[in-house]
Amino acid sequence: MRRIQVPGDKSVTQRALIFASLASGESRLRGLLPGEDPQATAGALRALGVDIPPFGEDGGEVRIQGVGLRGLQAPSDVLDLENSGTGARLMLGVLAGQAMTVTVTGDASLRSRPMRRVTAPLSKMGAIFREMGEPDRLPLELTGGSLVSLDYDSPVASAQVKSALLLAGLVGGVSVVLSEPHRSRDHTERMLGMCGVGVDSHQEGDVWRIELRDPPERIAPLDLEVPGDFSSATFLLALAILGGVEGGLEIDRVGMNPTRRGLLQVLGRMGANVGADPFEEEDGKEPLSSLRGLPSKLVGTNVGADEVPGMIDEFPVLAILAARAEGVTRITGAGELRLKESDRIQVLAENLRAVGVRAEELSDGLEIEGGDHPLTGRVSSHHDHRIAMAFGVLGALPGNHIEIDGADVADVSFPGFEGLLEDLTAART
Repeated sequence: MRRIQVPGDKSVTQRALIFASLASGESRLRGLLPGEDPQATAGALRALGVDIPPFGEDGGEVRIQGVGLRGLQAPSDVLDLENSGTGARLMLGVLAGQAMTVTVTGDASLRSRPMRRVTAPLSKMGAIFREMGEPDRLPLELTGGSLVSLDYDSPVASAQVKSALLLAGLVGGVSVVLSEPHRSRDHTERMLGMCGVGVDSHQEGDVWRIELRDPPERIAPLDLEVPGDFSSATFLLALAILGGVEGGLEIDRVGMNPTRRGLLQVLGRMGANVGADPFEEEDGKEPLSSLRGLPSKLVGTNVGADEVPGMIDEFPVLAILAARAEGVTRITGAGELRLKESDRIQVLAENLRAVGVRAEELSDGLEIEGGDHPLTGRVSSHHDHRIAMAFGVLGALPGNHIEIDGADVADVSFPGFEGLLEDLTAART
């Protein structure tokens, strides 16, 4: 069995950079993901006056001297978050409580993604936004400053929306209480706890409630080792499940956050031979484990809205597994996939059909009929790193011949992905 590690978690890395910048004191961070999205967030924080040293693929320790909750400085130019939706939305929350006017933009892909889901509640808190391009899109001019408390019912279960509002409350020194229709990823709540900030999170009736009642004037610095990215690991887990790795695969030190690992339950229903070492959660930190995958005979399954938040980034992985499973896999309640780096519902359906898989696009999901015939064709990543990785895995399987336009976009979250894929599959060719 091959044994590997995957790069650091993208969501945790970006939050760690932001919290370390806002802390009072020196944070020590290890295992940061050096991908393009975290680099864009780091670049924006540097432009706001934070001294963030360069960080690369060695995962070595990076020390960041925080400037305090309201110590950011007005940038000399536009803040460009490039392709980072997490960076852009979370920084809008941070900047809402800063007494400055800033223009935030991104690349063409990020400028196509909705922002009012964040700017509307931030406006209720007192931030002022001016849309400088298309409605509901970047670029945005933001004037921050004094904020008021917020009690908000979010129409979507979105960790980015929740995190932006919690960060605005933290920086602005005001309470934030919000509810979500389902529980979304809790990386921000965990990191707040690591910094000494109390957050209450619980089920209340049929919604999930998050309360930041009494934000402090200062937050403690972080001493953090970023876990391996669960989402990145699942692409290679899929490769092993589909027989692409001789003897199977073990992936060490993978983050096993309970709000992230929903795909594992679905894989179990499909008959996948996967396992994880026992692990425990400690003091609100991100739990870690090793993941193992062996060749498996898969069957189709149904995935509904209640499972979507816990695997929102893993649907490209599920789609390629469904393409090789026996029977039909039906995904519903996943309309949020249309608002990712690409319209993942449309792109997955188009790309699967382009290589010979029967796939139907639903308004809020997909229906995929699996098979074992060779897959051949040309697909496009649509500048979406997870689409590129998914079809990279499918194309690496014996008998398949898939060309990917824009495959190098995988470096956004997984630098070196193509090379690792080639190395893992070399023994089978």
